[in-house]
Amino acid sequence: MTRKRVPQPPGWWFDGSAPPLHARLLAGVYGAAMAVRRTAYRRGWIRSRHPGVPVVVVGNIVAGGSGKTPLVIALVKRLRAAGWNPGVASRGHGRDNAGTARWVEADSAAADVGDEPLLIARLTGALVRVDRDRFAAASALAEAGCNVVVCDDGLQHYRMARDIEIEVKDAHRRYGNGLLLPAGPLREPVERVADCALRVLNLGGAAGDAAAPGASASCEWPMRLAPGGARALKGGRVCPLSTFAGQRVHAVAGIGDPERFFATLRDAGIAVVPHAFPDHHAYAPADFAFGSVLPILMTEKDAVKCVAFVDARMFAVPVEAALPPEFWVALLDKLPAPSP
Repeated sequence: MTRKRVPQPPGWWFDGSAPPLHARLLAGVYGAAMAVRRTAYRRGWIRSRHPGVPVVVVGNIVAGGSGKTPLVIALVKRLRAAGWNPGVASRGHGRDNAGTARWVEADSAAADVGDEPLLIARLTGALVRVDRDRFAAASALAEAGCNVVVCDDGLQHYRMARDIEIEVKDAHRRYGNGLLLPAGPLREPVERVADCALRVLNLGGAAGDAAAPGASASCEWPMRLAPGGARALKGGRVCPLSTFAGQRVHAVAGIGDPERFFATLRDAGIAVVPHAFPDHHAYAPADFAFGSVLPILMTEKDAVKCVAFVDARMFAVPVEAALPPEFWVALLDKLPAPSP
């Protein structure tokens, strides 16, 4: 079976180099098509549909990862604590048979439902539905008893009406060169974020990036991804991340910005041998033939795809989204009281 490989973004998106002419020409075509599509929804030529329960969309305008999934997990937990019964709608990027809608169970295979939805289901216990049609997923969740839907990604999925939009932006990559696809990383123009009710700036996990409470002058709420103890994939024992301080480890990350994970480990005093893979990479044993016997530390998103060939050297390092208390007040103020 041929494994899917998600391509890496072009270097010119983030390194300051000039995009090639063909990419700039295609960006103009893409931008025009996006403008026509959005105008059609704004003017009602194409109708958005609402599932009948509040919908909170967590997304970004930059292609690739920005830290949406940790925020979705934190949102589900906070909404539940406030009396809601949240469900999660997701496309399930990178999964097989992507045209088939599925319920995500804790024991689902990542290849069937996607790595991020599987991680969300395991860490929250919430109902999770994957479907290319986010409205259909949200409707299924509402019919199953969820009284609020959190959509993991989907800022550009205008078919589904939403009540709150939350933008998540990576503090390091930000908007890259500020150009539209494929000349740059933007799915929509930067002006689009003005429509988002809340904007979150992902500072990563390095201690030096911790932010002061409250939103910044640019109305961006700071989010820090605080690492937890390392969990052995074989046996499940948990040890403090400091256990690996002063040691060399193989660090594996197949996320939008692998360097964010490597920096978190370095900040814990760990000597990192980095191994960056494309986002949503489908792992095989050969990917871990590094040539030296060292502990292997990876993100939880990567770990859910390695259950078939774990060994004692493999550890998952969880992260938890930490935001100012005022962010949660601002979010809950925008929602009605939870329905029974």
